This record gives sequence, C-alpha cells and structure tokens, in this order.
Amino acid sequence: MAAGLGNARPLDAVPSMWVDLLTGGALLALLAAVLTHALDLPLRVGGAALGVYVVMAALLLRHGPDRRRPLGAANRVTLFRALLVALLAGTLASPAALAAQATPFAMLTLAALLLDGVDGWVARRFDSASEFGARFDMELDAFLIAVLSLAPVLLGKVGPWVLAIGAMRYAFVAAMPVWRWLDRPLPDSLRRKTVCVVQVACLLVCLLPAVDGSTTAALLGSAAVVLAVSFFIDIRWLYRRRTHA
Repeated sequence: MAAGLGNARPLDAVPSMWVDLLTGGALLALLAAVLTHALDLPLRVGGAALGVYVVMAALLLRHGPDRRRPLGAANRVTLFRALLVALLAGTLASPAALAAQATPFAMLTLAALLLDGVDGWVARRFDSASEFGARFDMELDAFLIAVLSLAPVLLGKVGPWVLAIGAMRYAFVAAMPVWRWLDRPLPDSLRRKTVCVVQVACLLVCLLPAVDGSTTAALLGSAAVVLAVSFFIDIRWLYRRRTHA
C-alpha cells in the first residue's frame, strides 16, 4: 500500500491550466443541461456547445504560455465568457431552436457583451494583464462576431453577405503569411474596441423578433461598412510601416 501511494501522482502535479479548463467544461455541461431543459432545446445544441468548447480548450493549451500555471483571475472571466459564446455557437446547430428562442439567445449575447469589459477591469485591478490574455480576449471577440453573423442568416432575415462581418478578421489573419507586414503588432485603439462593441450590439439587436429583415439589412450593412473602414485604417497604418518590420 505504501509503495502504491509513493507511486501515485500528487494532485499538485496536475497542470493548473488543465484544472481551469476542466472546471470550465463541467460548468458548461451544467449550463447546457439547464438551458436545454428550460428552453426545450434539442440535445444537439448542448453537444455542439461542448464540441466548440473542446476546440477552444485545445487552442488555449496549444498557445498558452505555461500549462503548469493557472489562467489567472482576468483570463477566468474571459473563459466564463467563452462558455457563453460556446452556448451561442451550439444553438446555431438547430436553426429551428434559434428561431424559437431568439430572445433568450439575444440575452445570452448581451451577457457575453457586458462581460467583455469585466476581464479588462479585473486584469488592471489585480495587475494581471498579459499578452496572452489580450490575445485570448481578442480572438474570442472575433469568434463571437462570426457566430452572431451567421445567426441572422439562419433566421432568414438577411442574405449570406452579412457573413463578411465575421470573416474580415479571419481574412486579415489568412493574409499574414502572404504579406508579412500585416503581422506587425497594432497599437491599442479606442476606435478598434468601439467598433467591436458596435458590431456585437448591432448583431444582437438584429436577433430580436421585433426587428424585421429590411431593418436588419440596413443596420448590418452600416455595421459592415464601419468595420471595413476600421480594417482599412489599420492596414494603411501597417503598410506605411512595412519597411521597418
């Protein structure tokens, strides 16, 4: 018995990031079960949400600075927001459920939007800001916008052109291997953060049943133009400094 205990792996040897991610997965499973029961959602919604979370967790483990360290307070807030985004993404697996529960879907989106400012405040409050945390937050914002871009298409309110809103960030990243100067770090920008919030807010409003197709097209068309202009400003800034990269 003593020998067996001596060979056992101590609990503190388990990588802390794994603990955070496993806890998040368990919480997501609980949230998915509650929402599936309360809103009468098909089981595939919860399954899709968990599948999305597994991919998110794998990316965090792949790109995290140190798996042996915990995520930290600010990143845990972002992780909780990731659970909400995973639930939103899972709902897209059932367009009928999305149409029937568009208002709760919008409220879940609002919660994710409100939490977007909390993680930054926590990072400043506890002096835990990091490059990894900023990237985690940014990529989650991009994925949230991509998810929300698909929702009005599935609801039949607008055509697939609106997917361009969610695709711009990924097109920008895909172009980096071709034009290496695009990979230069951008300075912090209130304009960029404001545009991100505006995109999510417009997409959220367009989820509401009271908003018709013509209003959705006008609102999201304007949002797409604003986003394109913001990307143009950043690309121009990077292009002008390409010789110094």
